[in-house]
Amino acid sequence: MDHFDYKNGILSAEDVAISEIAEAVGTPFYCYSTATIERHYQVFAEALEGLPATICYAVKANSNLAVIKTLADKGAGADVVSSGELMRALKAGVPAKKIVFSGVGKTRDELAHALKEDILQINIESEPELHVLNEVAGEMGKKAEVAFRINPDIDAHTHDKISTGRSEDKFGIEWTRIHDVITRASKLPHIKIAGLAIHIGSQLTELQPFRDAFIRLRDIVAILRADGHAMTRLDLGGGLGIPYDDARTPSPADYGKVVKEVLGDLDCDLLFEPGRLIVGNAGILVTKVVYVKEGATRRFLILDAAMNDLMRPSLYDAKHNIVAVIEPNEGANLERVDVVGPVCETGDTFATELDLPAAEAGDLLAIRSAGAYGAVMASTYNSRDLIPEVLVKKGAYSIIRERIAAETMLSYENLPNWES
Repeated sequence: MDHFDYKNGILSAEDVAISEIAEAVGTPFYCYSTATIERHYQVFAEALEGLPATICYAVKANSNLAVIKTLADKGAGADVVSSGELMRALKAGVPAKKIVFSGVGKTRDELAHALKEDILQINIESEPELHVLNEVAGEMGKKAEVAFRINPDIDAHTHDKISTGRSEDKFGIEWTRIHDVITRASKLPHIKIAGLAIHIGSQLTELQPFRDAFIRLRDIVAILRADGHAMTRLDLGGGLGIPYDDARTPSPADYGKVVKEVLGDLDCDLLFEPGRLIVGNAGILVTKVVYVKEGATRRFLILDAAMNDLMRPSLYDAKHNIVAVIEPNEGANLERVDVVGPVCETGDTFATELDLPAAEAGDLLAIRSAGAYGAVMASTYNSRDLIPEVLVKKGAYSIIRERIAAETMLSYENLPNWES
């Protein structure tokens, strides 16, 4: 469920007409619903009721300060993968002791930053990282609290580019080696072992891969405890998918049942890192039709939004529902069109052979389920603006990121001094 519905014939975000925002802000722009963000967080939290659970929102999904603060106000922590995300989480009001630092390539400076802020946990992805962290912590006179991310060699049955738990993926330490690695780590003077972490991929639409990974995790905990290693915390990552194109996906409640059945009796604190599940369907990309072009074999709707604004269709062949902002009449004739952007790439395509009500230049469209991995992955390719982000709450809206125009970006560039 989301809070983007037709009211009085116009698509609205909660109680604000999208056309009203478009007139004030200009297109394209991202629009997020506070009520949807809060509801999705609450539904996930309810699915984990009875577990010693902390929800650490995966900031990489949507790192706007206002989005993070909306979730922090509901009690969420944060999962970050860079110093920049750590700064954002702290500025948005997330307590340091609810922040987890993940990622395979954390630098010495990033590790030092995490230690300085005294965050809850650093997830170790490799032995070289472990030894660098031990050195950095020693230099700072600190002891780093860590969890070891295991690679369980489990296929998540998701898109190849967002699958992270197979043996050929770059993430984590091979599950067959984790016992030896932790045994050696326990002897390092500036490392405090809290437990294990796991994350097998993003946009999972089946529960069995989660169950398989959690069973492997449970077995590893038993082995480690038998050898005297206290495992007190498990970071279970995120990855539960959302219905982009009306496809059926598991509910948070069903996911919670799997967690309780497999791991509920381990007497461990549990961390969860949902991102897409919370914000994906809480956002839309609003765009305007620039031209309707008749090709030799196709009819094209050319939009003012492009692949640099929303990369997912180009990068992942992702499908997003696209709807008219003005509600079509019941029984309106549909036309088969390709929905494309203006960037000089054939890959700048949002949908092919899509049946939509007849559209004209100037009409507004909304690309749905764009709240995750939309604005955060945007670029300035073709020297295009970085587009605004807008947050709606009930009958009000606020611009939470201004449009960053090409003129502004040019101000950061310089000709070499030998040209002056």
